[in-house]
Amino acid sequence: MSVSLLLDMAASSDPDRTAVVCDDVRWTAVRLAELADGGGARIAGSGCRSVAYIGTGGPMLPLLIFASARAGVPFTPLNYRLSGAALLELLARLDSPLLVCDVEYIDAVADFGGTTITSDDFVGQSAEGGALAAPGEDEIAVVLFTSGTTSAPKAVELTHANLVSYITGTVEFASAAPGDAALISVPPYHIAGVSAVLSNLYAGRKLVYLRQFDPVRWLSLVAEERITSATVVPTMLDRIVTALEHTGADLTSLRTLAYGGAKVALPLVRKALELMPEVGFVNAYGLTETSSTIAVLGPDDHREAHAATDPEVARRLSSVGKPVPGIELQIRDELGAVLPAGETGELFVRGPQVSGRYTGIGSVLDADGWFPTRDIASLDADGYLFIGGRSDDTIIRGGENIAPAEIEDVLVEHDAVREVAVVGLEDAQWGQIIVAVVVPAGPTDPDPAELREFVRARLRGSRTPDRVVFRDELPTTPTGKVVRRTLVGDLQDDGLPDVDPEAAGAQRADSAPRPS
Repeated sequence: MSVSLLLDMAASSDPDRTAVVCDDVRWTAVRLAELADGGGARIAGSGCRSVAYIGTGGPMLPLLIFASARAGVPFTPLNYRLSGAALLELLARLDSPLLVCDVEYIDAVADFGGTTITSDDFVGQSAEGGALAAPGEDEIAVVLFTSGTTSAPKAVELTHANLVSYITGTVEFASAAPGDAALISVPPYHIAGVSAVLSNLYAGRKLVYLRQFDPVRWLSLVAEERITSATVVPTMLDRIVTALEHTGADLTSLRTLAYGGAKVALPLVRKALELMPEVGFVNAYGLTETSSTIAVLGPDDHREAHAATDPEVARRLSSVGKPVPGIELQIRDELGAVLPAGETGELFVRGPQVSGRYTGIGSVLDADGWFPTRDIASLDADGYLFIGGRSDDTIIRGGENIAPAEIEDVLVEHDAVREVAVVGLEDAQWGQIIVAVVVPAGPTDPDPAELREFVRARLRGSRTPDRVVFRDELPTTPTGKVVRRTLVGDLQDDGLPDVDPEAAGAQRADSAPRPS
C-alpha cells in the first residue's frame, strides 16, 4: 500500500468535504486528488528521479507528497531558512531532482543546474492529467534531512510501507467528526509536517495551514476555523501561552493540542495546563527515522500527573508516555545488554514504521531490526518512557558521565530562569567542565552562585555547573531543538579560561567574563 492510496480512500469516502485550507485556497478532497493526478503526470513527464521543494508549505506540501507518490519518485521538502549555498549542497545529494520552489526563494538557488518550477506554475500545470500507477510499498516515498544539531544532516529514507504502517497503526480511518479541523504550523521539511498531512487526511479532518507562525494569528485561526486539534513545537507553545495570557482568546473549539519536536520545560507544561484546562494535551515523541511518533503521553496522563501527590505519578509529566501500537522499546547499556525498568541507557526501537535507513549509508538497523536512536532514556515500572537527551551531548567530567538534561531539569525550575542549556567545554584538568547557558526570566541576570547552589542542593556536587553564562536567547532549530554545537563553538570562541569549580562565575554572551 502506498501513501497515494491514503488520498484515494479520503477522496472516495467524502469527496466534497473541505480538505485543505490556507489563505485563499480551499481544496476539497476530490480536488486535491485531481491536482495530485495532474501533478504526478507533470513530474513523470519531466524525467526526474526525485522531487525537491523549497518553500513555506501550506497546500503545496500535501499536493507534492501525493503528486510525487503518483509519479513513483521520492519527495524531499528542504529547509527554506537555509542559505542558498546550503540548499544547493542538499540538492546536489538528491537523485536528479525536479525543484519546485516558492517564488521568493528562486533567487537563492539560481545556480541550481536542474529543472526548476515555481509553486504557482506547478499548481497551474497540475490542473489536468491522468492518474498514474501507484508505487510499490518498499519504494522510497519521502527523503528528509535531519536537523543536524550535532553533526552534518543525514538523508533519511522513508518507504511507503514505513509511513502507511504508522498511519494505519495509530489513526482510525474517517474517525473525525464532521467539522473537525487541524491547525498545522510545523515546518514542511519536518517529519511532523509530513505525518500531519497523512494522519489528518486519513482521519477526515480539514487541514488548516499557518505557513508563518505568529501566536496571535494562531489564536485567531483557532476561533475562525473552529480548530479542534493542533500540533506545535516548544517555542510555539511558549509564545502561544504568553499571547493567551494577554489576549484571553477564544479556544472553546480546541480539544487536543499536541507538542513535540524537542523537550518542553515542565514549568511551561504546567502553565499551559492551568491556562487551558479544557484542552487535552498530548506529548508526542518520535524521530525522522521512525516516521514520526513512537510514544505518546495523552490528555488523561497529563491531567493525572499534574494533579498527583504521589511523586512517581507526578514524575510522568516529564515523560513522553508509552509506545504507540506496533512499536517495541528497549533500553540497552554500552555493551548492548537490555536494562530493566529504572535503569538509564540508550533507547532502541523496532517496528514496521521504523526506517533506520540513510542515503549513501544504508540501513543502521541491527540483525534483529532494532534502531539505535542515540537518545539516552529509561522506562519506569509502568512502561512510561523518559528521554534524557542525546548520547552525543553527554558531558564527561573527571571520568564521570553527566547527562545535561539532568541539570537542565533542575535549573529551569528556578524562578529566575526562563530557559537553560547545559554543555561541556574542554578543560585541561577535568576533561570537560559543565557550563550552564541561562536565559533569565526577568530583565536582570540572577546571581550565578545562587543558581549553582540551587543545583547543588538537588543533585550531587559533581553535577553543579562550573560556570554560568547568561544569554538573551538560545540558538534553536525551527522545531525548538537547542543547537548545542553552536553554543559550544560560541563559548570556545569567547576564550573561557580553565576554572576551579568553587570559583566559577558568570559572563554575558557579548561581554568579557565578570569576576566571580
